[in-house]
Amino acid sequence: MGSNAKRTRQPVTPFAPATQDQLLAIRVNAGIAELAQSERFAAAEEDMVEAIVEGVGQFAAGEFAPLNRIGDLEGAVLENGVVRLPAGFAEAYASYVEQGWNAIASPMEFGGQGLPFTLACNVLENLGTANMAFNLLPMLSVGAIEALEHHGSAALQAKYLPKLVSGEWSGTMNLTEPQAGSDVGALRATAVPITEGEHAGSYRIAGQKIYITWGEHELAGNIIHLVLARLPDAPEGSAGISLFVVPKYHVKADGSLGPRNDLRCVSLEHKLGINASPTCVMSYGDNGECIGELVGAENRGLMAMFTMMNNARINVGNQGVQIGERALQQAMHYARERVQSARAGSPDRAPVAIIEHPDVRRMLLRMKALTEAARALLYYTAGQVDRGTLGNDTAKRRGDVLVPMVKAWGTDTGIEIAGLGVQIHGGMGFIEETGAAQHYRDARIAPIYEGTNGIQAADLVTRKLGYDGGGIYAALMADIARDCVEEPALVALAQDCTAIAEWMRDTASLDDRLAGSVAFCTMSAVAVAGWQMVLQARAVAAGSAPALAATKPVTTRYFLDHVVPETRGQKAAATGGARLLYALSAEQLAS
Repeated sequence: MGSNAKRTRQPVTPFAPATQDQLLAIRVNAGIAELAQSERFAAAEEDMVEAIVEGVGQFAAGEFAPLNRIGDLEGAVLENGVVRLPAGFAEAYASYVEQGWNAIASPMEFGGQGLPFTLACNVLENLGTANMAFNLLPMLSVGAIEALEHHGSAALQAKYLPKLVSGEWSGTMNLTEPQAGSDVGALRATAVPITEGEHAGSYRIAGQKIYITWGEHELAGNIIHLVLARLPDAPEGSAGISLFVVPKYHVKADGSLGPRNDLRCVSLEHKLGINASPTCVMSYGDNGECIGELVGAENRGLMAMFTMMNNARINVGNQGVQIGERALQQAMHYARERVQSARAGSPDRAPVAIIEHPDVRRMLLRMKALTEAARALLYYTAGQVDRGTLGNDTAKRRGDVLVPMVKAWGTDTGIEIAGLGVQIHGGMGFIEETGAAQHYRDARIAPIYEGTNGIQAADLVTRKLGYDGGGIYAALMADIARDCVEEPALVALAQDCTAIAEWMRDTASLDDRLAGSVAFCTMSAVAVAGWQMVLQARAVAAGSAPALAATKPVTTRYFLDHVVPETRGQKAAATGGARLLYALSAEQLAS
């Protein structure tokens, strides 16, 4: 690549939104037509759905995708307290706001369109496939909107939601501190009530937060930070945490912006990937004048934050789909262009494009099948969330059970797909100029943030398996076994999952459950994804999505015949217990 590499706005390979597969997943897995029968989601008719999916795909390809490579090369830069992004980012974000993509699923009373969460997932899928780092900006804002919608007072909602919904302002989530990573209960940031003066009824916030995604930038007019902190007399641990709205700029009574709040970005992290997403160290109250407003009840901040976190975990699982699709497209493009060696066993010894070689075909088909399966799982989960919004408590709880599967397996799968993409490029995949390595680097954060994948698996086996005495999970696996009787490997996997779940609930120690949790979470996710792929293949066979008539049966068959059987092999890990993990002391293990 020449000396102008850092100035190009072109993607490394052409990007095309996966519109047809997305529409199939929205129709079959999310069941959008059923959702549209409700009064709340009546606007989600077929024409509207198609217009949104096609429209945001075109927008992502035209505005976000060309910035993906330059964002990786130049990244975000902190200059005199201001975060600068490469040329083109401000214009692309302004266009995003102007076209209303941020408002898809937000409440109508605050300027949103009130459409299903399923369609908001599609907006983020397209934007993130085009540019994962840039997409983190609207992704966090969506979570902030949901937290305020569910837990903010009417006054806070009126003050902040309209411009968060429009995208004119962005939102962040501030949990982590240097001494408090996954153990949020160890945080030390403080909030002291203000009893006099113009800020009476508010709180003085003080402390430092790390890993704050898009914590400082100039693309939006204001940044609305949601910050966890402790009141002076709060109980120890997670029971003593409250949530506060802390704006970058104070908001006047008429909605206009006032002076800057007492907060600043101290530094940006130097990361493995997502370089265009500023990951900030934020300092609050250096001068004792950082003003925040309480969200919800005192000492109930963790509950409010987890409303935002649940949304974020699904959207991070979505990132596995995004990076998988982008890596797949790049690998497919390269495999068709790269000519090397004759086809094995062919009488014609002329070199062929590497897409003709069996092992490259194996990798490409696996990438495609995994991406489609992760997408099917994502939209099935989104559809359950939407049914929960409509008052179906069983669907809501099923959606909760699916969240750790989407987040953990979706992001692990994204890394596998990106890794295969590098492999298909061969040595050129290890060279930064091709861009294949960027997808692998970008993907690596997804299993870590918003709760590591180990935490997701622990959540599944310690909390979610107990829903309704195990009935929610058992009914999920029973649905798979009932719907897929013609697929014995998939039925067997669902039965394995059911047996492991019963053992974990009734017999296993806590250590044994946690030792097998990751394998069990993977098995569960593959069972659900396989089921949803079967439903897609049936719909295609019945005439739905004719554009996929040739490909969907093959990708479904690959998933069922290759991924499902190999995943059954994790049963031993899921039930092996913790004894071997502690057979060595910490000193012996480290020796």
